[in-house]
Amino acid sequence: MGANETIGINLDHLRLLILGGTGDATELLAKASLLPQLQIMTSLAGRTQHPVVPAGAVRIGGFGGVEGLVTYLQQHQIDLLIDATHPFAAQISHHAAAAAAACGIPHLILSRPAWQPVPGDRWLDVERIEAAATILPDRAKRVFLTTGRQQLAAFAHLESLWFLMRMIDPPLSGTAVPPGELLFDRGPFSLQDELTLMTHYGIDTVVSKNSGGEATYAKIRAARELGLPVVMVRRPMLPAAEVAPDIPAAMAWLTRHIHP
Repeated sequence: MGANETIGINLDHLRLLILGGTGDATELLAKASLLPQLQIMTSLAGRTQHPVVPAGAVRIGGFGGVEGLVTYLQQHQIDLLIDATHPFAAQISHHAAAAAAACGIPHLILSRPAWQPVPGDRWLDVERIEAAATILPDRAKRVFLTTGRQQLAAFAHLESLWFLMRMIDPPLSGTAVPPGELLFDRGPFSLQDELTLMTHYGIDTVVSKNSGGEATYAKIRAARELGLPVVMVRRPMLPAAEVAPDIPAAMAWLTRHIHP
């Protein structure tokens, strides 16, 4: 279903919009679909070329800012909104909060907890991608860059370093890319695979977003076992909203609104 298509509205059901694109969103959809009181639509941003499309009604594409999302919520008579996007998808999260407030509908952010360092980790905590690029030249020679294709340009000027760049899709045409090798793959990844990969390429530093969850945590475990530093980019701030740390908490929120 495209961005401009609509779904039929069943007035006997509460209408839930899930802003998805994550494994958490897919799992939430599977569980929420078992609630007969709900009619569910999932929205994907469409940034990956071959997204994992969940079952049921799906729209793909942006909304056109806060105003576009408000229009969508009103036209489709959405009753509940859950933002289950990636922890670094800050713009859509802030747009969702503003749109839900404008429409007066309950709004939840499903945000898995950030990773926390444990004994053996060698984290260099930074605020932004640009800060990660700034500190690398004095600390690294061969970097495992796992921040996705949209952040490649921030590292392109570091011509004295070599990068193994893992992402789901190739970078867009014209994107400045740092020296090294592109690797296209999608998690989850195993610890043994990550150990083998880092050893094979002689990686001495890992750069990662603090995404949380298990799907990509193996690289953090592998870096710990190999004694490698990890430049960890902090998450952007969430908008003011109710937050569920996991699927059970999100389901409890839904149940409260189905049976107030």
